[in-house]
Amino acid sequence: MIAFVEGVFAYKSPALVHVDVGGVGYELQISLNTYSRIEHLDRGRLLTHLHIREDAHILYGFFDRTEKDLFLQLVSVSGVGAATARMMLSSMPPEDIVRAIQQGNTRQLESIKGIGKKSAERIILELRDKIIRVRAETPNISPLASNTLEQDALNALVTLGIARPAAENAIRKILNEGPGTDKIEDIIKKALKIL
Repeated sequence: MIAFVEGVFAYKSPALVHVDVGGVGYELQISLNTYSRIEHLDRGRLLTHLHIREDAHILYGFFDRTEKDLFLQLVSVSGVGAATARMMLSSMPPEDIVRAIQQGNTRQLESIKGIGKKSAERIILELRDKIIRVRAETPNISPLASNTLEQDALNALVTLGIARPAAENAIRKILNEGPGTDKIEDIIKKALKIL
């Protein structure tokens, strides 16, 4: 299994990228979301998923773990193939897809090419509970998580059983108080006092 590829972006388009890894070129199918993140980069690392069909072996590339995890969740839904999942990730950012699934917003999902009402309902039905768990484990979706310190503190509080919204509010309050919170331990301790 190929977990990731890292090298020079020899060719980039909104649908695929060729990554030169030590003289071997890998072709990766990508979403517009990933393309927008690598468009101005000459080299980098993309997480991958090898999708095997009867007629082809297709390597999909993702800029970050959030997008890859969401892709894998989407293809686990009956009737949603890899091409449809990639179309979804190209049509809207991962956090918007997650929000639509959590809120049961079928109309937003139906706005994506190839997703009808029944498909949108099936995606929501099958993924709503799973997405909540993925979101809790994935700091990239949180609007609060702008740096590693905040992400680590948020993850620690969620792991301790604190509801994510409450943890986010507590961390925001602490960070708004001003400087002096440059250690994760201090942020967590102060947050626990507020909660």
